[in-house]
Amino acid sequence: MAVRSHGEGNDYKLGSDDSIATTVFDHPELSVALRVSKSGNITFPLLGVVSVSGLSTREVEELLVRKLSEGGFVRQPQVSVTVTDYQSQKVAVMGLVTRPGQYALTTSNKVLDLLAQAGGLVNGATAGAANGVAGDDAILVHRDGTKVKLDLNAMFEGDPTQNPPVSGGDTVFVPRAPVFYIYGQVQRSGSYKLERDMTVDQAISAGGGLTLKGSEHRIIVKRRDAKGKTRDISVRGRDLVQPDDVINVREGWF
Repeated sequence: MAVRSHGEGNDYKLGSDDSIATTVFDHPELSVALRVSKSGNITFPLLGVVSVSGLSTREVEELLVRKLSEGGFVRQPQVSVTVTDYQSQKVAVMGLVTRPGQYALTTSNKVLDLLAQAGGLVNGATAGAANGVAGDDAILVHRDGTKVKLDLNAMFEGDPTQNPPVSGGDTVFVPRAPVFYIYGQVQRSGSYKLERDMTVDQAISAGGGLTLKGSEHRIIVKRRDAKGKTRDISVRGRDLVQPDDVINVREGWF
C-alpha cells in the first residue's frame, strides 16, 4: 500500500464545501472530483460515505488506502488527494487594509500572509486614505473570542512572536492610526498620524516647523480628560502628544 504525496497543502484541514480531486493509480474509475458535504463527508466509489472533516489531505490519502485495501477492492492502492477549491477555512481581514474581506486559508498561514493577501496596509498614498491610515498595531481575534495585540512594526521587521498563525474563523483587524491636529503658527496646519512616543517638538516638525512669528514657548493643547471634558493645557517641546490632541502654536511676544 502506498500514498502518493503531493507536498503542498498537506497541513490544510478539510471542512464542509471544500472540493478535492482523488487519483488512484491504475484505477481511473476511482479518480474522481468530490465536494465535502455539510456533515463533513465524501461519497467515494466502492467505499460509500467517508468522513474527512478535520483531516489533512495526507490523512485522507492514508484513510482511503486503508479502506480500499482492507475492503479487498484494490491491491496495494496508490492514492493522491489534492484540494481544488478551498472554502471551509476562512479568515476575515478588516480595517485599514487595501482590500478588506474574507480570505481562504490554503496552507498554514500567518497574520503577515493574510495582510499581504489583503493588499497591505492603507497609508497616506493609498486609495481610501480619506478614512485614515493604518496604525502601528493590529488585533488578532480568535474564533473563541480571545484577542491578541500585535506590533506591526516588529512584525514587518521579522519578529516571529508578532506574526502568529491564524485559523479558520479568526479575524485580523487593523485599526485607524491615532491622529493629532496642529494649527496656528506652523507651516502646514492639519491632522497628522500620531507616531509612538511623539513629542510636541516632533509634532511641530510634522507640521513643517514654526513660522517666523511662531513661538515654541506659547503652545496650548486642547485635550479631553477621562470624563470627555476639553481642557487647555500649556505644554513644552519634550512633552508627549496624546491621541486627538489639538495643538495651537501662538505668536511669540516681540
